[in-house]
Amino acid sequence: MTGTDEFDLIIIGGGSAGLTGARFGAKLGVRVALVEKHRIGGDCTWTGCVPSKALLKAAKLAHEARRASAYGIDVGSPTTDMRRVRQYIERAQATVYAEETPEVLERLGIHVVHGAASFIDSNTLRVGERSLRARYIVVCTGARPAIPPVPGLADVPYVTYESIFQNEVLPAHLVVLGAGPIGLELAQAYRRLGAEVTVIGEEFLPREEPEARRVLERVLVAEGVRCLQGRASSVRREGSRIAIRTTTGEVVGDMLLVATGRRPNVSDLELERAGIAHSEKGIVVDEHLRTHAPSVYAAGDVTGGAQFTHLAGWQCFQAVRNALIPGHASGVAEVVPAVTFVDPEVANVGLGEAAARERFGDVEVFSWDMAHADRPVCDGETEGFVKVVTRGGRRIVGATIVASRAGEMIGELALAVQLGLTLADLAATIHAYPTWSMAIQQLAAAAAVDDFVGGRAGRLAMKLSRWTL
Repeated sequence: MTGTDEFDLIIIGGGSAGLTGARFGAKLGVRVALVEKHRIGGDCTWTGCVPSKALLKAAKLAHEARRASAYGIDVGSPTTDMRRVRQYIERAQATVYAEETPEVLERLGIHVVHGAASFIDSNTLRVGERSLRARYIVVCTGARPAIPPVPGLADVPYVTYESIFQNEVLPAHLVVLGAGPIGLELAQAYRRLGAEVTVIGEEFLPREEPEARRVLERVLVAEGVRCLQGRASSVRREGSRIAIRTTTGEVVGDMLLVATGRRPNVSDLELERAGIAHSEKGIVVDEHLRTHAPSVYAAGDVTGGAQFTHLAGWQCFQAVRNALIPGHASGVAEVVPAVTFVDPEVANVGLGEAAARERFGDVEVFSWDMAHADRPVCDGETEGFVKVVTRGGRRIVGATIVASRAGEMIGELALAVQLGLTLADLAATIHAYPTWSMAIQQLAAAAAVDDFVGGRAGRLAMKLSRWTL
């Protein structure tokens, strides 16, 4: 190793978090290096958000083709060509990647370094034969699939979200180990593409509201997804197939997807050399995202918190801001919307009902069924609801939406929680008709009218109205 390259800021990890932070640093006019050992774009572009949503689109088209006769359109039974599905996924990835290639980043003033980084000290990294030094370093190395210690699992072939999008053969029977967002999105997609699918998990989407879990389980079962409640206790080969024994039964399939969570990428970084506290749960940071080493920050999935692309990007922006600009901004976001892209989508923000009652005691909950909103009726997609949790003065503290467009709808309620808006504020805001978001205004308006009619002013108004008539 000869010489040391000097920078103001080095970001380790070229995923969504690292890209956001690097671009911000370049905008500030500092010397920025972005180190990535695999491909720029990270999980989001190559093994997560982008390929999964492209796959879900293909799967929904197959599902809509089967349902088309209900709308008076006969198209016959669809046939899935997984090789062409994969090609569609790759085209989507290539389009997204075109905006984040090393050449594009270099033109923005970001020096891209390919290779695995490890710390020499809190200001210096080794990347291959190179030594890189900076005033500040931000670690954004993300996470990887967590593989459970199930007896026999290591002896059978299986896929994770890192490899399933390269698949070109539709399995006869896909078995999904894990009933969280990744597992259920892929389970529904493969079922719609034509595979038999069994999901093994103790509970569907355990972090969601009970009503949301019930709707989703009902929908998946209706579509033909088999749900095997329990934990996997052993795995073995049966010829060319894989048998999974659980605490409640056994299932045999020809493809096994392991989707049992993700684990922060902290190994091989030599964090100890920089004095950075960490564990298998992630790098320890303070509320400003600074590690125990004053010159090193960490952001996104590697810190062990909630694992969302939008949160990781926001955190890396905050980390770079705290490193380079005087003052300290919080890296802890109180309001983070989350979406599971099953169909109907499940979106939430703020506190769920149980958490709100635990924190505030006295809360009120309001719900509106999507069957009572006109656009879902027109689209033939009435499964789901809007649920809003409020406290004193009907101030909104949390919400859950289960609907075909829940991910698009949740932004309004995220803003409401962020700004401390009330149901009356939403009721007074005219929503375009007929849209999916109209359901939010209907819920808010129903509550506002009840408040008015039940209040003193409302009672007086009714008396005056009767007197006038």
